[in-house]
Amino acid sequence: MDNKPFRILALAGSLRQGSYNQGLLRAARELAPNWVEVSFFDLGTLPFFNEDLEATDDPTVVHQFKDAIAHADAVLIATPEYNGMVPGVLGNAIDWASRPTGQSVLRNKPVAVMGAVLGKSGSIHAQTALRGALKRIGAVIVPDPQVLVPHASRLFDEHVNLRDEKTREDIRRLIEAIAHWCQRIKPDRSDSALSGADWSR
Repeated sequence: MDNKPFRILALAGSLRQGSYNQGLLRAARELAPNWVEVSFFDLGTLPFFNEDLEATDDPTVVHQFKDAIAHADAVLIATPEYNGMVPGVLGNAIDWASRPTGQSVLRNKPVAVMGAVLGKSGSIHAQTALRGALKRIGAVIVPDPQVLVPHASRLFDEHVNLRDEKTREDIRRLIEAIAHWCQRIKPDRSDSALSGADWSR
């Protein structure tokens, strides 16, 4: 029996204090069953991608980032939408994770995407672009449910805790979907934790 926790690495495409997308990830950690471990990596610690840096071996923090991905069973990304695109800090992280070409640490890694914005798009444009980039480097995209969160300021309290029950349920279902996709991709993983999971939270 595999007693190891199911590990999800959570990445936020927004660095600001009070970020709604960081709030989504905190909600994911709160809603995850007790056999799921959600950890965070601060993308703001990564330097801008530069092949000169890469040529002399990745900086230490980039090694740490890639190791965090490698040791996770899956990755969960929460992205805002800037000018209809993925934020630069998130694009930069994907650039680092995509290297070396053809050997990305994200290759065959299940990745789920969600996002919150102040406007009405729900981050759909950023999510579409992000899924395209991830697919190109070989990640396995968890297709459903889509978690698109428009008008985010209405859904969080003053401490940036997600209070909207529908969105919380969507996130709970997304975590379940991540685990099931991992089960399909890694058939050698014990079914005991997944089949015995309590999704009643």
